[in-house]
Amino acid sequence: LSLSKFAFHPLYRQWSSGMASQARQQPHWQPPPSPSPEDHIKLPPLTIWNSLTRSKTPFIPLDWKNKRVTWYVCGPTVYDDAHLGHARNYVSTDIIRRIMKDYFEFDVKFVMNITDVDDKIIVRGRQQHLLEEFNDTASRKGTACVEDTCLAALKAYIAKNLPLLSKDIDPHDVSKQIDNRYEFILNGKALDGGVPGDKEAKIKMHIKTALVASAAMVSLKTGSIPRKDFNSQVQDILLPYLDSLYGSSINANDHSIFTKLTKKFEDRFMEDVRALNCVDPDVVTRVTEYGQQIVDFVEKVEKNGFAYRTSDGSVYFDIEAFETANNSYARLEPWNRNDKDLQADGEGALTKKTSEKRSDADFALWKSSKPGEPSWPSPWGNGRPGWHIECSAMASDKLGSQIDIHSGGVDLAFPHHDNELAQSEAYWCDKAHPTQHQWVNYFLHMGHLSIQGSKMSKSLKNFTTIREALGRGDWTPRGLRIVFLLGGWREGIEITDDLVKEGSSWEDKVNNFFLKMTDILDKQASNHQADPEQATWLPLQKAKTDIFDALCDSFNTPSALRAISELISDYNSADKGALTIDQQLAIGRWVTSIVNMLGLNGPATISDSSIGWSGIDIPEYAKPYLTSISRLRDTLRQQARSSLDLDPERLKHIAASVPPEGGSSGSSVDASAAAVPYQQLLSTVRSELSTLTLTPHPSLNQDVLQLCDRIRDVHLWDIGIYLEDRADGAPSLIRPVTKELRTLKANEKAQQWAKEEAKKVALAEREKAEKAKEEKGRVSHLDMFQTEEWSAWDEDGVPVKDKEGMEVTKSRGKKLRKEWERQRKVHEAWREANGMEAP
Repeated sequence: LSLSKFAFHPLYRQWSSGMASQARQQPHWQPPPSPSPEDHIKLPPLTIWNSLTRSKTPFIPLDWKNKRVTWYVCGPTVYDDAHLGHARNYVSTDIIRRIMKDYFEFDVKFVMNITDVDDKIIVRGRQQHLLEEFNDTASRKGTACVEDTCLAALKAYIAKNLPLLSKDIDPHDVSKQIDNRYEFILNGKALDGGVPGDKEAKIKMHIKTALVASAAMVSLKTGSIPRKDFNSQVQDILLPYLDSLYGSSINANDHSIFTKLTKKFEDRFMEDVRALNCVDPDVVTRVTEYGQQIVDFVEKVEKNGFAYRTSDGSVYFDIEAFETANNSYARLEPWNRNDKDLQADGEGALTKKTSEKRSDADFALWKSSKPGEPSWPSPWGNGRPGWHIECSAMASDKLGSQIDIHSGGVDLAFPHHDNELAQSEAYWCDKAHPTQHQWVNYFLHMGHLSIQGSKMSKSLKNFTTIREALGRGDWTPRGLRIVFLLGGWREGIEITDDLVKEGSSWEDKVNNFFLKMTDILDKQASNHQADPEQATWLPLQKAKTDIFDALCDSFNTPSALRAISELISDYNSADKGALTIDQQLAIGRWVTSIVNMLGLNGPATISDSSIGWSGIDIPEYAKPYLTSISRLRDTLRQQARSSLDLDPERLKHIAASVPPEGGSSGSSVDASAAAVPYQQLLSTVRSELSTLTLTPHPSLNQDVLQLCDRIRDVHLWDIGIYLEDRADGAPSLIRPVTKELRTLKANEKAQQWAKEEAKKVALAEREKAEKAKEEKGRVSHLDMFQTEEWSAWDEDGVPVKDKEGMEVTKSRGKKLRKEWERQRKVHEAWREANGMEAP
């Protein structure tokens, strides 16, 4: 019976919608067993947003008696440098791991894999190998060989990725054709008329690649591009072309072609995440070290009846058999299970379609290796692991039949994580007991980092690598982590000016708070003993409660940072006289413990008893000199701002109070090379002050104030130190120059420049007006109408007839007379100003 004729009937639409929503529902999730009151086990009331339920669920570890947590995270595929999108994933993961371990005090076993075998790695390894061979050949054969190959590569690239362009295009015409045929994409429009997204971003990427390569090819013909620059600009079209020609012919038994690439980028990845202050995993696994275990894993899945082999030696997962046995496929995203693009992406670029698959959705557990691909022995013939099987085999080996937490980027949910779950549950299932096995209890997915509406990714080439961002100073490890904390771990983050500003403001606020705390510590008597009984303060207790509630609420770090900010605001506005030293330092130590726990203070831990974080401290070897300069400036500034007139003798007395070598009388100073710039600066300040003592003059107070400003705004600023003037006669606060301070100063300079430019424009306008007035004043009212426009004038020179001899009308005559009167006044004023008698 065909239902097509009922397609527009409301009841049919209601029925079909219900069927679709049922297919999209996630299967039942079994909560882990929790301790009973009799067990006297105290677990935090932690809830976690669980991708398996798409809701917040109470967190109960399998081994709740010992608070042990098993955690597996999908690590990087190491064929290129990690970018800020990866930083988003691994820093957010690190934050949650720290909260679990250091705040909630779980015993976390954290396992991360390294994918060092997959389609992307094979392709990139071959490409780099073939490019080296091509460059070697080209250096012997000359430019003509390079031009011919690059032209063929450009045409192949355009035919595949920019089909609206001519297939036989000339490099000179690429730019013009792109402007004409992809104008709608360049103008921000979508392919389907909707909102532009990743597809449009990918086309723009291909456009950029074609433009860069074609321009380089044109420049090569004219000899106007260095060979090194040319190679760099054409490699994105050359690499896929060379691989299409010769990729299958390389000796894939030489695994060094691939491991040379993966070892390099694994090392660089670990360097990058360590630079971001991510804690190393407890265990790292690699696919290349798990060949036999993966084969054994696939064999058991096949033995359990959930996999089948094909004639080429590949093994596929049988989704229908798995579901028929009362299991659930696509636990995480059932609504995507028929998405062909996602399925194809999960199988890899080197996978070829086969008619032997029982279902298009079935995925490879083991792939037969084709020429040009590395292989390992197996019962099905030489081959290599499918992408998803590696995580199942490695996680099961290290963590067993059930895992507390599995995590990764949100883009891995389907098909990678859904396939992982299916094949792992197929491996661990007990056929004697038909109850479905739940391999993972809590699945966490980190949100995307977006740029201009598209996720940051290697495939779109819209990324900035971690080492580029840190090396250029675009970001600091702390600044980046703060932005991720403000954005939350599972929500997508769009890097905007407002978000960056919010992060900088939060960091600067904490900086200033810690500077106040260290100032209190510096003033505190060395024999002062803290009194814990006096270290309580109501806003501090509230902040502790707010932090606990926020972190129990699925690691709600935006609320946690807000609680810290509110506590600092409460402290800043509090009457310090009503707070004891112990109360103030207790606030500082607690805030320090929280920022340490969140990974914002290098290797410092939550139990560290110090106050503050790195970046606000002044080097010990610099302190004697900076303290001397600051005290000297404070004294000079106070004296110069008083009502008394300074005299040279008073300045000499002030200068003499500062030891020439810095520090206070009798104190030791560091004479190391690192201290030399500070020592020289003290000498410079004393020299400039000495110049002011040579002769008395009425503006001495003003000169001294200018020297004080110069010390703060030039001398100290240039060596990265800022003096913050404080009210009520308190000594200036010595602090490092921060990024926020540099931004403020840059803005002040920009505003000052704008004011000066506005003054210049106003002055120019005034000068122009004065000049026009001068020129106008030179003209005598008696001569002003002596032009061809008129043919007769009265005795004052006012026209009475036009050039045709016609009488000037009465109304026109009145207007001319008024003009004449105005000019008479202007001219006479000019003559008077120039000492001339009236005409």
